[in-house]
Amino acid sequence: MAEQIFPTKGNLIACKKNLSLAKLGFDLLDRKRNVLMREMMKMIDEAGEMQREIGDTFTRAYKALQTANVTLGIETALDAAVVEEDGFSVKSHSIMGVDLPTATLTATPPIPFYGFSGSNGQLDYAYISFNTVKELCAHLAGIENSVYRLAVAIKKTQRRANMLENVVIPRLDGNIRFISATLEEHEREEFTRMKVIKRQKESNK
Repeated sequence: MAEQIFPTKGNLIACKKNLSLAKLGFDLLDRKRNVLMREMMKMIDEAGEMQREIGDTFTRAYKALQTANVTLGIETALDAAVVEEDGFSVKSHSIMGVDLPTATLTATPPIPFYGFSGSNGQLDYAYISFNTVKELCAHLAGIENSVYRLAVAIKKTQRRANMLENVVIPRLDGNIRFISATLEEHEREEFTRMKVIKRQKESNK
């Protein structure tokens, strides 16, 4: 056996108790792993849909920007339209003990910071589209970070579950069988010894 253990009734009771706890722990870890897997797959699907939406919005925005460049000229001063973003925030919530971030960008009506005399509808549409992409990217960043954390947590949970299933539980099973067999052998030896003593007493009468 991998470990030395004395075959006593106390150790047998302790091994059975530990085996029951190990099986309960494995069951809880298995449930946790399944919950985390479902949550991660749901987030992966959500991230995929959001990536497609970002790609489509980017395509529309660039097309509108190209049209604006044709009609207004590439030298249009758009640098003034880019302002510092201060509405980004990150909150967290817990799923099965795993903290997951939720990134959000304050949804405010996009206000162009450029003059209307040198712009047109295509430029406005491009500006609104890029603003939408910005909000989607902020939300996507939170989802992708959550997926990564879930993957790490699932890996740790799987490793612990495997340790219980393949190492701890078989070892405790082996200890219980060893102690039970040894105690039964001792009981048979004691029973045989008592019968011999009884026969000797009867023959001496």
